Amino acid sequence: MKLIRPAIALVLLLTAAMTLFVYPLMPDQVASHWNAGGELDGTLPKLWGLMVIPLLMYGCCALFAVLPRIDPLRYNYQKFQDAYEGFILVFAAFLFCIQLQIVLWGLGIPLSPNLTMPVIMGALFIALGFLLEHAEPNWFVGIRTPWTMSSVSVWKKTHRVGAKLFKLAGIVSIIGVLAGTYAFLFIIVPVIAVSLYAVVYSYTEFKKEQVAETAR
Repeated sequence: MKLIRPAIALVLLLTAAMTLFVYPLMPDQVASHWNAGGELDGTLPKLWGLMVIPLLMYGCCALFAVLPRIDPLRYNYQKFQDAYEGFILVFAAFLFCIQLQIVLWGLGIPLSPNLTMPVIMGALFIALGFLLEHAEPNWFVGIRTPWTMSSVSVWKKTHRVGAKLFKLAGIVSIIGVLAGTYAFLFIIVPVIAVSLYAVVYSYTEFKKEQVAETAR
């Protein structure tokens, strides 16, 4: 989609503009960490505290731009380019939301991460599910296990299952907005479970494929 790259650039510019605009208004120490109850329990000096998220955003987006150019299977990226760039957009928007939360706390608007993180993490997991759904074999993006990298059919099966499960994990994460102090469990537990399942699934499918080939 032709609008994805301009949208990514817009998020990058908005993040920089917001950060520069509010910098003089922020306290000497800004929010950097919250506990499970959504209470602030960590701060950083203003300069570093306001710059870490934008630097992470720009660095990751630059890395995402480079990966298709250095991957030995770079030609496959063209087959899922829209999904790949769409995920970059959602990832950048995810970091923008985190930066916005830091800014709001600095301005005296303590928006609880137990209300925001389940939603933005859920959106990120769902976007990852869509990326996995379309991802073709490559060395950097997707569920890369020894077994998916050794078999195109195992890659496709694993990513088809993984895509559905990550979307489900995203929905569970969003539901966590109702869980109060237990919200972080709705984020962490599903994504760990899905990741472990995907690894085991890729192994078992590879073994099935080997047995089938031996039986021929």
